Amino acid sequence: MRIRLNSIFVDDQDKALKFYTEVLGFVKSVEIPMGEYRWLTVRSPEGGDAELSLEPNANPAAKTYQQALLAQGIPATAFEVDDIEEEHARLDGLGVAFTREPTDAGPVTIAVFSDTCGNLIQIYQLPR
Repeated sequence: MRIRLNSIFVDDQDKALKFYTEVLGFVKSVEIPMGEYRWLTVRSPEGGDAELSLEPNANPAAKTYQQALLAQGIPATAFEVDDIEEEHARLDGLGVAFTREPTDAGPVTIAVFSDTCGNLIQIYQLPR
């Protein structure tokens, strides 16, 4: 058993694809028309098999879940970075809105930002 695909709900697939590729630096992996929406995934350019599906929040349950996480300040997912200060500076320079600046949280350092598509995203750096 492997983790190969994870999903995140987004309020606009086009806006999400632009943010996740042009701002975060992921690359589009799969795009298959599925009626009104698309099967749309991105992956890290650094390799690995894992992909992130940018799922439309059109289902009322998905939208409610997404809005509840956002309202409570809970990140929808997390991405590992090698140097959180460097990544924070890069994203901040691109206008990304952080809700939590880099903060030590036990053995890891975390930061949280808005993905502009209805989610908070956490980045973290493991101890060196």
